[in-house]
Amino acid sequence: MSSERTELVEEVLLRSRELSTETVMFHTAISETRGLSAVESKVLDYLARFGPQTPKDLARLSGLAPASVTAMIDRLERKGIVNREPHPDDRRKILIALDLQSIASGVHLWDHLVKGMYELCDRYTDDELRTLIGFVQAATALTHESTVKLTGSGPGATNE
Repeated sequence: MSSERTELVEEVLLRSRELSTETVMFHTAISETRGLSAVESKVLDYLARFGPQTPKDLARLSGLAPASVTAMIDRLERKGIVNREPHPDDRRKILIALDLQSIASGVHLWDHLVKGMYELCDRYTDDELRTLIGFVQAATALTHESTVKLTGSGPGATNE
């Protein structure tokens, strides 16, 4: 690898670390504002993106132990942020769903970031955005894979 390429790759890794840190800090601030832990907040993001999930599915997605997920669901339900609903296809299971009214009350906390991200995207061509999308998708998959390796749970874990 050329020294210029090495420097570029190292710069991408550094900037990715910086983004990761700032993202964690932002999510921590949002969570604290809402009275949630950072993990609770991110599990809510899984529900927002993927819809209602079984506790087992949440454990698999998050890499958390099933007992931890159960305790977290209890806390989130007490806070009025999620509801337990019967599974439509299997009456032995339950689904965890977001309480949309509770979630809507916190959407304004994202306004500055979301507006800024749209403005940031306006700086790039469609082809550049496609490149960014591919990079972020691949980096996300690699990060998730690394989490699964560390925790030994989730899809692709060696203990399943």
